Amino acid sequence: MIGIGVDVVEIERFRRSLERTPSMRDRLFTDVELAYVAPQSDPVPSLAVRFAAREAVMKSLGLGLGAFGFHDVWVERASSGAPSLVFAGRAAELSAAAGVSRWHVSLTHSDLVAVAYVVAE
Repeated sequence: MIGIGVDVVEIERFRRSLERTPSMRDRLFTDVELAYVAPQSDPVPSLAVRFAAREAVMKSLGLGLGAFGFHDVWVERASSGAPSLVFAGRAAELSAAAGVSRWHVSLTHSDLVAVAYVVAE
């Protein structure tokens, strides 16, 4: 194992940030992610957990916020519903340099918080 990362996002705080700065959605999330959450009556918990996933990836690599662009890692869902991480750009480079051959991700959210747990193997 190379590293473990976990991140927790307060959903209402994240909601307020998105309301204050609507352009943040496009800056933080890929078209794939925005399309996934679009049909949801309240997409904010799903967006918050996807943001947490990016932070957890950085932590699993021993890096801080800003190590790579927000569009360099995103969450996709298999037809079974299982989440997976997709890497591009600087995040893919850092992952390869760290020797990561496999990623594991678990996502969950309640009414209050969104949590992402990531393991770099």
